[in-house]
Amino acid sequence: MRKKTWTTFLAAGLLISLLSGCSGGTLAQEPSPETSGEKSLVWGDTTFNAENGEPDINPHRDNSGWACIRYGVGETLFRFSDSMEIEPWLAKSYENTDELTWVIQLREDVDFASGRHMDAQSVKECLEDLISVHVRAAEDLQIREITAEGYTLTIHTAEPVPALIHYLADPYGCVIDMEAGVTEEGIVSGTGPYQAVSLVTDSGLELVKNENYWGGEPKLDKVTVRTITDGDTLTMALQSGEIDVAYGMPYASYPLFENEQYSFTSCATSRAFFGTMNFESPVTGDPAVRKAIALGIDKEGFVETLLGGNGYPAEGVFPENFIFGGDAVSTETYDPEEAEKVLEEAGWIDTDGDGIREKEGTLLTLRWLTYPSRQELPLLAEYAQSTLGEIGFQVEINSTADHNSIRTDPSAWDIYVSAMVTAPTGDPEYFFTYRCLDSSANNDGHYHSDELENLAEEMSRTFDSARRQELAVEMQQVILKDNAFVFASHLRMSMVADASVTGLTAHPCDYYEITADLDIGG
Repeated sequence: MRKKTWTTFLAAGLLISLLSGCSGGTLAQEPSPETSGEKSLVWGDTTFNAENGEPDINPHRDNSGWACIRYGVGETLFRFSDSMEIEPWLAKSYENTDELTWVIQLREDVDFASGRHMDAQSVKECLEDLISVHVRAAEDLQIREITAEGYTLTIHTAEPVPALIHYLADPYGCVIDMEAGVTEEGIVSGTGPYQAVSLVTDSGLELVKNENYWGGEPKLDKVTVRTITDGDTLTMALQSGEIDVAYGMPYASYPLFENEQYSFTSCATSRAFFGTMNFESPVTGDPAVRKAIALGIDKEGFVETLLGGNGYPAEGVFPENFIFGGDAVSTETYDPEEAEKVLEEAGWIDTDGDGIREKEGTLLTLRWLTYPSRQELPLLAEYAQSTLGEIGFQVEINSTADHNSIRTDPSAWDIYVSAMVTAPTGDPEYFFTYRCLDSSANNDGHYHSDELENLAEEMSRTFDSARRQELAVEMQQVILKDNAFVFASHLRMSMVADASVTGLTAHPCDYYEITADLDIGG
């Protein structure tokens, strides 16, 4: 009962503070001036910043491919349908002639915003630069050699890469003109409906219509993307008309926009909010502690109370409606009594009655590292601080924009809680190769499992889709059994816009947002 009272109070407090804050205040950035005869739109986004690995729109740098593709600058050879099936985009077709060879036929009617015509040679130059500077792309693609002839691109891999076509649909795969180069600000020339004309990291960018766009004339002349990391400020900006579209709106703000002046577009995604356990920590290195954490977080309560139903409890890496997600479920449902029993049996006992357990002189202190730019993460931290506190944890929250440097120091945290789209390529292999293996670039908790390594090796050589799905389920079961990660929820992603905005549609992969169809009325 105490937990439910606390969470209801927190949710109400968030809404009250937001409603009172919306009565005044100004946006940090000045509104873009209106130009006579131009049709323009202003887009507010909480995530376009260096903290999220998006300092610019160069897809060959960190996670900036997300900004490149979201804001209509870049496009990939292949893309995902609304049902997350792979389909051609800048490519027309492909053939996997043997385990190491992929022959891709390109469209013949595509120009870059720079004016250069796209052919196989230009794509070859782009991919070769990508794998020379982007570690994750190089590991994913395993490209040994690329040949180009007219509009035929042939990729030879160093080892079998069954998910190669899916990887080419990753935002880092945006095709850009290497002859045009990358400006000092991180601006590139892509094939999308818009081109960037100015960019300031952590502030925003200005886009104008790409007059060379192959996919039909874009409906807007100009788009301004503003980085607004504070959710209350984003809310006020949409209310005042200073922005036309808001990405990353706080859930507590939604009731303010549920009227005919605004519109919502929403869809379920595979973006997960989850904790990575630090296996080098004397606390989370203990299997009993990891199990107790998994048992001690009320996922359903978090989704319903603090997210207002704008998500769904996670039982594994992928949503249950994914064909490779529903059969792999965590057995650690919310059970505080069982969590207490597990800790007692492992020797974690509150001997002095202060509410915090200890073992051999070590307090059960959980250093919880997270960051504020994803609104769900600080809420999850405070919620877990309450529920885990009731079973004897002392949870110390460090919610900081500096999380990316801190997570590389295993002595600085016990659990790192972040957000990630777990199936951005529509294939299950991505999450494991990115987060869970000895070779993973982001295996922050230094987790290792012989069983998982063997299954991953098999998946890397398996082209049969049915077997890949089976392997995905088996691999999830391994990491859930070890409680190497605790998955709290998956996101129902929503964008809120002025009612005059049309052509805005949420997509399950969370990539395609500013398109040629995006428009705004008078």
